[in-house]
Amino acid sequence: MDLRSGPRLAIVSPCYNEEEVLPETIMRLSGLLTELMDEKLVAPDSFLLFVDDGSSDRTWPLIVESRRHNPLVHGLKLARNAGHQQALVAGLMSVRDRIDCAVTIDADLQDDPAIIREFVKKYKEGCDIVYGVRRSRATDTFFKRTTAIGFYRLMEWMGVNIVFNHADFRLMSKRAIDSLERFKEVNLFLRGIVPSIGFRSASVYYDRTERFAGTSKYPLRKMIAFALDGITSFSIRPIRLVTLAGFIVFLASLTAAVYALISKFTGNAVSGWTSLIVSIWLLGGMQLLALGLIGEYIGKIYKETKRRPLYIVETLLLPEGQEAAAPETMRLTERMRG
Repeated sequence: MDLRSGPRLAIVSPCYNEEEVLPETIMRLSGLLTELMDEKLVAPDSFLLFVDDGSSDRTWPLIVESRRHNPLVHGLKLARNAGHQQALVAGLMSVRDRIDCAVTIDADLQDDPAIIREFVKKYKEGCDIVYGVRRSRATDTFFKRTTAIGFYRLMEWMGVNIVFNHADFRLMSKRAIDSLERFKEVNLFLRGIVPSIGFRSASVYYDRTERFAGTSKYPLRKMIAFALDGITSFSIRPIRLVTLAGFIVFLASLTAAVYALISKFTGNAVSGWTSLIVSIWLLGGMQLLALGLIGEYIGKIYKETKRRPLYIVETLLLPEGQEAAAPETMRLTERMRG
């Protein structure tokens, strides 16, 4: 890295059906990157990489078209929709040999691009990872704010090393990205993995805004699935809670059995249909819950043992202006899967 011109930076932005917001995103990120170059905070050969995560709209044609007249814009097209976390990893692994550090930011412009300037300053101070952290959730609905806070507190209670109110807006040095490659799991939850790397880190606080255009790609169903992935990928405490619940129910049943025997011998036994049915339903519900939770962990083991690639690249438009097709770029995924 040339300290006089700053680090070579890549801004990686995953995109899924973002044709409505993408032109504005490209304009803002290009303007910001140009300013950083003029201020000599980053190197002149820094660039933007937009990762098309199997979009069904005009997202990829817009990236290709923008690249023709904007030398800062480059693209990576996945062969199918692999998921947000996989798209982030695909982008980072594609640029890591060409940069000193990379910033990941969603294309919806809810995260403030201007904060990237502070990310770079923290990096130059010696931080390998810089987290973008929301100051508050005032713009969220009551339901989303409550569930999000509850999720972060639950993760902390389960012993997961996670940054409160941080999503996937962060800077990572090349050293940190190289370390990320060593994490081989298929069930990706980067908000838990990245803090586990352990290098020097810092947080930059900002206010999140509403989506500039388009609709959210994370409806309630996906949010719940993402939360379950995070919980079950980093903690076995839910399994231990099931064991604890089973032990408590066992003690309660012993107490009920002693009470029933005493009532029988003292002549106070009263047969009751309601108490019997309630107890059966309670135990049956707990058993189904326990089986479902255990099945969730078994399903994750099943996915991990298959060792399938995280993603498959269809086209990679490199900063040097070269175009690579899937067979060459598949080596990225092969390296990740070991």
